[in-house]
Amino acid sequence: MTLSNSQKTPASNPADNPTIRTLLERRSIRGFTDEPVDDQTIALLEQAAQHAATSRYFHEWSAVRITDHDEALAIADMAHQRYVAEAPLLYIFLADQRRNADLVRRFADDLDPDTTLLNTGYVFLQSQNDAVLALHAMETAANALGLGGVILGSVINDTNRLIDLLKLPKLVYPVLGLAIGHPAQDPDPKPRMPRQAQIFTNTYQRADDDADMKDALADFDQTVTRYYRDIRHLDDPHRSFSAMMADKVRNPASGHEPMLDSIRRQGFDPAC
Repeated sequence: MTLSNSQKTPASNPADNPTIRTLLERRSIRGFTDEPVDDQTIALLEQAAQHAATSRYFHEWSAVRITDHDEALAIADMAHQRYVAEAPLLYIFLADQRRNADLVRRFADDLDPDTTLLNTGYVFLQSQNDAVLALHAMETAANALGLGGVILGSVINDTNRLIDLLKLPKLVYPVLGLAIGHPAQDPDPKPRMPRQAQIFTNTYQRADDDADMKDALADFDQTVTRYYRDIRHLDDPHRSFSAMMADKVRNPASGHEPMLDSIRRQGFDPAC
């Protein structure tokens, strides 16, 4: 497929570029209409995911599209989020070395790929990266088509239960979920951290060492407080970003099970 001239020609104002607008206007959509997503659109979304960058050309990810309602309800229960089961499209993205291990075994029967390279911590990390990149490509494509979506880190609250539900073999591990559908809500975008506090030049910069960054983060705290006070939580007027982070540290009951044992259960050795 080749790009049309209109797609190749840059806009006079780069911010008017439709791809840039899609990225800058991204929001999490948690409420969906009953309208299904048609098969042609589903195929486009899945192709977009497949065209994401992949580390070393290893194609180290897979995804499971959940179409069984009972299965979706079980995942929603793990995530503690009912809307997960109400989305027309629900995917679980996976770090996947099982496929590569099986290919290696067929090609070189003198190797045991389950315990040679493909189970190492480095490979596990790269597989997670591949899954995240593919998910982000699918979500961006969905937004560009006028759909809405929400990325679901909560699906791994109970990783062992999810592994059993999806019947994941060794060398496959769940990373994130993605719910997609026609939006039934129009939330304001959440504020983003000041660019100078998140993107540095040449070396890392701590706010404690930079007065301008410290002031920018203080302004961000006020912006987040106003956002939650006026839009999201009218009964909780003091949710600054710093306060939310302190609350997470002070109350570490995160709702998910420890993950190291489940990673090892799936045949990966993070220490390698």
